[in-house]
Amino acid sequence: MHIKIKQKSLPWFFILPTFFFLGMFTYYPALKSLYLSFNSMNVVNPTPIFTGLDNYISIFKTPLFWQVLKNNLFYAGITMPLTLGLALILALLLNRKIFGDAIYKASVYYPNIIPMAAASMVWLYIFLPGYGILNYLFSKLGIPNIEWVTNHKTAIWALIIVAIWKNAGYYMIIFLSGLQQLPLDVYEAAEIDGASKWKQFWSITWPLLSPTTFFVFIIAVINSFQSIDQIYLMTRGGPSNATNMFVYYIYQVAFRFWDFGKASALTVILLLLLLLFTLFAFTFIERQVFYQVGGGSSKK
Repeated sequence: MHIKIKQKSLPWFFILPTFFFLGMFTYYPALKSLYLSFNSMNVVNPTPIFTGLDNYISIFKTPLFWQVLKNNLFYAGITMPLTLGLALILALLLNRKIFGDAIYKASVYYPNIIPMAAASMVWLYIFLPGYGILNYLFSKLGIPNIEWVTNHKTAIWALIIVAIWKNAGYYMIIFLSGLQQLPLDVYEAAEIDGASKWKQFWSITWPLLSPTTFFVFIIAVINSFQSIDQIYLMTRGGPSNATNMFVYYIYQVAFRFWDFGKASALTVILLLLLLLFTLFAFTFIERQVFYQVGGGSSKK
């Protein structure tokens, strides 16, 4: 009896550290933010004072909040499909036996290894007006000089370019892993039936790759709402808040205006937005996902 109890409790002992770190760095901060969001707390009043929904009402009445939300939705709506599309194309190209394929894979994945701080500084030099490599190449094509990070119309596109360059390799590795798990006999049967490569992609690869695509899609959307380091280093949310996004806005409210109650309310709003998106994705979008079951596939 004592041995059976020991055997049952042993797995819990091994996962105890995971529960500890989740509690300390995920659940506790989330609950603390929820608590502070209903309180007024700043440098003048360091002790939380209950104010109910005042922080939320103040946020929804602030035009800057809606601009930040609009910026983030635009950034996510452009970055996500372009990054995933490029990653999928690269994965399809590298999912072949070619000479030096390991070098190509490492080259594409390498930007993901570079810290965003270093990547942002490098891209700042590339975007320099007049002296940057990008404007130099454009000048050879007769394109006028572009002030990438100081123009309110182009600054967010500079962030999008850096995000695509940085993340495409990471998503490519995931897509490549998914491609290599697909059954080869299905492709052999398709070739015997005379199906073209394009037909094979749309009828076989794309449906069977949908679980991987769905997973990458969820990660990409969540990551697009967590951008802060490149914004801090490249634009500081400017010009005129044209590149100000959710996490950076929370940082501004908390550590520049020292309004921890309002910053906590913004954090709760962000968590709710991501939670609602995740629930929507798993409720409706996942219905289009095909899962392989016993050598075949099933649509959930």
